[in-house]
Amino acid sequence: MDKATSTIICIAHAAGRRHDFRLFKQSQVRFHPDTKAITDTGYMGLQKLHGHTILPKKRRKTHPLNKEDKWNNRAISRDRVPAEHVIGAVKRFKIISNRYRNRRKRFGLRFALIAAAYNKDATP
Repeated sequence: MDKATSTIICIAHAAGRRHDFRLFKQSQVRFHPDTKAITDTGYMGLQKLHGHTILPKKRRKTHPLNKEDKWNNRAISRDRVPAEHVIGAVKRFKIISNRYRNRRKRFGLRFALIAAAYNKDATP
């Protein structure tokens, strides 16, 4: 998702359940080295593939977060809000929030059409 325009740049999907980071690695999508990637904790390990990755710090049972780490995590969450709004808007179409019961071959086409419809409404 492009933060400035709130448009969907690329989509990736796979048959069945697939973890976000695994799907990202299989999609072969690569970021420009100057692009800043702000992700959630589902993309742990992305720093090894892309240097400009910002991840929230996770709390562990033995090492709770201090105030500075909590403040940094809130700042990262504030930057991720537009992306979460895009995900929520796409989920309103129910294609990814519910079980897909149509032909699998057409899933990619339908998801791309939904992304295009969203982008048409998102651009001013």
